[in-house]
Order: sequence, then C-alpha cells, then structure tokens
Amino acid sequence: MPIVPDELFVLLNFTFTKDLLIMIVFSILMIAAAISMIKNNSSENKISNLSGVAKFSVLVIEGIVVGFLTGFVGAGGGFLIIPALVLLTGLPMKIAVGTSLFIIALKSIIGFAGDMGTDVQIDWIFLAIFTSISVSGMLIGSFLLRYISGKKLKPAFGWFVLVTGCLIIIQNVFMLGGK
Repeated sequence: MPIVPDELFVLLNFTFTKDLLIMIVFSILMIAAAISMIKNNSSENKISNLSGVAKFSVLVIEGIVVGFLTGFVGAGGGFLIIPALVLLTGLPMKIAVGTSLFIIALKSIIGFAGDMGTDVQIDWIFLAIFTSISVSGMLIGSFLLRYISGKKLKPAFGWFVLVTGCLIIIQNVFMLGGK
C-alpha cells in the first residue's frame, strides 16, 4: 500500500483518496459477507466430499485470501473469517465464532508481545479496562450461547455486518466526501 498515492483523483470536488478506497473495499466485503450469511440457510458441509488433501488446500486458500483482504483493509478478520468458515467449510456458526475469536486473540497476543520489547508506550489502565470489558462480554456471551441457536445467530450476525457495512459507506462517501 505504500506505493499507492494518498490522493487517487478528484472528480467534481470529490477527492478519491487511498483511505476512501480502502474503506469502500472494506464495506463492500462486509456487505457481500453479510448477504451470504443472511440468504444462505444451508448448513451442509461444503467440503465434506473432498479428500483430506483437497480439504486442507481449501482451508489454506481460504486463510490466504482472508489474510490478504484483512491486511489490505487493515482490519481484523472476524467479519470475513466467520462467513468463510460457515459458508465454505460448513462449520456450525457457534464453532466458527469461537474459532474466529481464538484466531483474533492469538493475533492480538502476538502483536502485543512484539510491542513489549520496543519503545511503544502502553496505556496499562486503558488495557486493563478494555480487557475487563472484553472478558465480561465473553462471559455474558458464553451464558447467552445456551439460549440462542446457531440458525438464529447466523442471519443476526449477517444483518449486523450488513448495517455496519452500509454505515461505513454512508459515513465515508456521503458525509466525508472522500476527504
């Protein structure tokens, strides 16, 4: 991304920037993932008929694509990992959410550990508050998991991601005007 100029072009007093491009791609990915989560009611495993090597290949390609896309947009991959796991591998929604959270936690721990040996200033109070709220949310989510079926969770997650993606487009394109 460093080779992409900050300002891509100007059209009728609308400046199309690199940041705007990234946010539009991000929101389009969110909307596409959301629509697939909302409309796809099939829970059958998409790769169950493949051989072990083919299954592994699908998962590797899925990981590379999700990694590339999340690296491009600079955001965590939860909104892409969950739909990919549910739709491409047929993983149940509850397992996909847990797997996604584990991946995000692992990436966060590795990133945090990498910052520990540098001159990065860590706001320990903020970190403690954020961690406390996160752990509380996990405990509440674990409790609620007993009462919410995966079939209801999948479209609910899709609608949440769809609304968020639409709000990102509205904020970045219509309200900020590209800059």
